[in-house]
Amino acid sequence: MKKLRPSGGYRDTASFQTATIIYDATVWFCEKFLDSRSRTVDQMIQAARSGRQNIAEGSRASATSSQTEMRLVNVARASLEELLLDYEDYLRHRRLPQWTPDGKEAMAVRRVPQALRKDRSDQSNPTDLTDLNDQERFALYSRWLESSDPAIRANTLICLINQANFLLDRQIAALEKGFVEGGGYSEQLASARLAHRKQQDRTDPPDQTDPTDLPPKCPQCGSLMALRTAKSGKNAGQQFWGCAKYPDCKGTQPV
Repeated sequence: MKKLRPSGGYRDTASFQTATIIYDATVWFCEKFLDSRSRTVDQMIQAARSGRQNIAEGSRASATSSQTEMRLVNVARASLEELLLDYEDYLRHRRLPQWTPDGKEAMAVRRVPQALRKDRSDQSNPTDLTDLNDQERFALYSRWLESSDPAIRANTLICLINQANFLLDRQIAALEKGFVEGGGYSEQLASARLAHRKQQDRTDPPDQTDPTDLPPKCPQCGSLMALRTAKSGKNAGQQFWGCAKYPDCKGTQPV
């Protein structure tokens, strides 16, 4: 049976792939430039790991819970924001320069994916970052991320974290839109069951249809209603019947 909602596939997303580079580079940055006994080392590595792992966990959770997926992707976004501040603090406390977003160095890092596509555009099967493995993607940034200058490494990671955060912001916005328009897992499950019952009703004799299995009709327009879950307000998390013609009709009824 086909799954009601897709899940997984996170390894092919640009956000996860960028977060993997950030995690690996952070581990090696801390090993080389920070005191292993410092609490900051654990905090930075855990923040980098959280950014990566929560993207994966959220992708797997998407099969049964839109809200859990959104929560975990937001955790990933918050963890990377924390790591961003750590690198900015590192530069500031040591009076090292931080690249401007539109500076020559930062732009060179940001253009790596575009440069890769351009270099391979004459091939019959052009490649971008998503077609490479983890080591190959890291190698594209190695001249910065393996530099002996900690300022270059830190600034490069700041660029990559900003890229990952931009991708996660778009991902979160898409998840929110999908939840508003398509509902959560329980709503989709109820709709799928309703569709299944309708299919059965086409073949079953009328007297075999259990009226308790059918949703109520909308008190405003008379259409069938769908099971929904309140997203906000005092009834957040509670289910209710909402008109299937929403937003054209806003009729509701308690379960």
